Amino acid sequence: MKQALCAVISVLLVSQCVALTPYYLKQHKNNAHVFTQLVKVPSRPQSGLDLCPTCIQFGDNALNALLNIILNSGVVGSCSALCSLLEQETGSKALGVVCTLFCDVEGIKEFIKIINRADLDPIYYCQLLRACPINDNGDAKITSLTVDPPSGPQGTFNIRLVWATNNGTGTGQVILQVETQDGLPVEGAFLNEAKLAGNYELNIQLKAQPDPGCDPSQGPCEKWEPGTYPVQVAVCNGECGSKHPHSKVFDQGSTNFTITPEGMRWRRFT
Repeated sequence: MKQALCAVISVLLVSQCVALTPYYLKQHKNNAHVFTQLVKVPSRPQSGLDLCPTCIQFGDNALNALLNIILNSGVVGSCSALCSLLEQETGSKALGVVCTLFCDVEGIKEFIKIINRADLDPIYYCQLLRACPINDNGDAKITSLTVDPPSGPQGTFNIRLVWATNNGTGTGQVILQVETQDGLPVEGAFLNEAKLAGNYELNIQLKAQPDPGCDPSQGPCEKWEPGTYPVQVAVCNGECGSKHPHSKVFDQGSTNFTITPEGMRWRRFT
C-alpha cells in the first residue's frame, strides 16, 4: 500500500515539477528567492521511490494553503471538499490529488488534526502521517566544514560539510546560513533523510556573484562586495528551530570565506 501510494504521488509531483518547490528548500519564503538563486546541491540519486521526501515536498507546498482553508472555511466535511479547495487555492491539480490520497488514508477528521498539529512544519507533518522515520535517540557530530577556495574573486565557492553519527538519525535538516556584507539573507535548508550509523557529507555550491536576473524594483539584490563572509551550519533532528516533538539541534559549525576586491576589478574591466 505504501509503495503504491508513493508511486502515484511521485508521478503526480514530477508531472507538476515546475510548480513545486524542491523538498530540500527552507520554508522561509521571504528568503528563499535569494537562496535558491545562489546555492546548488548534487541531484538526489534516484534509488527507488521514497515516501518521506515526497511527503515533505507536498507539505512544503500545501500546508500553508491547507491551514488557511481550514481557518477560513469552517467545517470541511470531506476529503474531496478540502482537497478541491486546495487545488483551487494553489492552481495545482497535482497537489489536490495528492491531498486526497493522504486524506483518504487518515480520514478527514484525523487529517485536519494532523495539519493543525504540524503548524507549517512539513517534517513533523509527515512524521504524524507515518511517512517519515523517527529516531529520538539519534546523534550527529560535525567533523569538518570547509570552503574551497577559502579566498578568491566573485564566483563559485564549494562548501563541504562532513558529519558522523553513532546511533543514526531520524528525519531532519541541514541548515546553511551565510552572513553577507550588506545583511541580505542567504540561507536555506536541506532535507536530511534518516541515516544509519556512519559518516556522511553534503557538498554545496555557493554562487557568490550578483544575479543578473535579480530585479531591484522587486527587492534588494545581493552584490557580494569584497570582504569576509561567515558561514554557519546546523545538523538537526526534525526541522531546525522547531518546538515540535522529535526536533533537536544535533550540532553546529562555522567557517568563512573571503571575496577579494582584485577579482571584482578584473571582471569589471574585461
